[in-house]
Amino acid sequence: MVTAVQPLSGPVPHRVRAAAVRHLGPNWYASVMGTAAVAVAGVALPGHLPGLRTVCTAVWALSLVLLAVLLTARALHWTHHRDQARAHLLDPAAAPFYGCLAMALTSVGGGALTVGRDWIGTGTAVALGAVLFTAGTATALTASAAVPYLMAVRHRVRPEQATPVWLLPVVAPMVSAALGPLLVPHLPPGRAQQALLVLCLALFGLSLVATLVMLPIVFARLVTGGPLPLALTPTLFLVLGPLGQSTTAAGNFADVAPGVLQAPRSQGLGVLAVLYGLPVTAFALLWFCLATAQVVRARRHGMGFAMTWWSFTFPVGTCVTGAAALGRHTGLVALDWLAAGLYGVLVAAWATAALHTARGLLSGALLAAPRPAPVAPPPGTARTR
Repeated sequence: MVTAVQPLSGPVPHRVRAAAVRHLGPNWYASVMGTAAVAVAGVALPGHLPGLRTVCTAVWALSLVLLAVLLTARALHWTHHRDQARAHLLDPAAAPFYGCLAMALTSVGGGALTVGRDWIGTGTAVALGAVLFTAGTATALTASAAVPYLMAVRHRVRPEQATPVWLLPVVAPMVSAALGPLLVPHLPPGRAQQALLVLCLALFGLSLVATLVMLPIVFARLVTGGPLPLALTPTLFLVLGPLGQSTTAAGNFADVAPGVLQAPRSQGLGVLAVLYGLPVTAFALLWFCLATAQVVRARRHGMGFAMTWWSFTFPVGTCVTGAAALGRHTGLVALDWLAAGLYGVLVAAWATAALHTARGLLSGALLAAPRPAPVAPPPGTARTR
């Protein structure tokens, strides 16, 4: 953007940095989520691949750095570009991404408890995890209420505008529900542990019901409204998020329930982990195939890189941890292999998205003003050269 030359009252580099983040939206937190997912999912895999835990710890450290950088950049955005920040809140395509902030906080906090402790120590990891879990959960609850409210009273959305992005604010509490149990063993035995576990169960129910309300709207749009715009096609993978994360949450509840809840409640959570997780994972695999087919089609019609490619990462990571949890509670080796296969997809998707994001940052294209997204041609339309 070119502006007239004006006298500067502050340092030029500060002004340049502030201008650079004008179009930095909340969707950028998806890169933190995807990076943290590689670390958390890697250590959830069954078996002990030499060197994997060290690599996952390094990836978690990268996610922590990315989170700190983005929080700083977004603070600059809100300080110097409040008009743009308000525009994001009033834009039905951008506002749901505020759920990504909550999930970025909780996913990095979960990584601290699983792998970060190897480098920063258990005490520091627990403190960091608790702070990020608290901040992420508070943000998730705010987003899950505020964004649907804005959609109802300010955005004036129509059914044909529905996309999987609408799921982001309501799935955020599920991430807290899945990662909160990691803090339970570090609390004093008794009521403190029970209170946190009950809170996580409440977050699980809140997010699950909200997802069941929102998902039919998204599915109906896909069936009756034709393909999504090319740049939004990768967001189909976002549907995997609540499916994989809820399966992970159910498994984590069953892991920590013994010793926290009395029988038969603790045993009931073990049954829930299997009876809920198996059919939901089956549906997740069906959706994975559907979303992959749509992405292949969009790619053939010219879909280029956009930040929506980060949708290939975190949701797949939740399916990895969900399959691994099912493998623990059923003993089925096939589920262990499924988790390993999905992890391979996750790593490939993360590497691709990270490489293109780095290139876009270096060229400045990703921080430029957004352009209208190309639309996929209607079914049956011949592709022109």
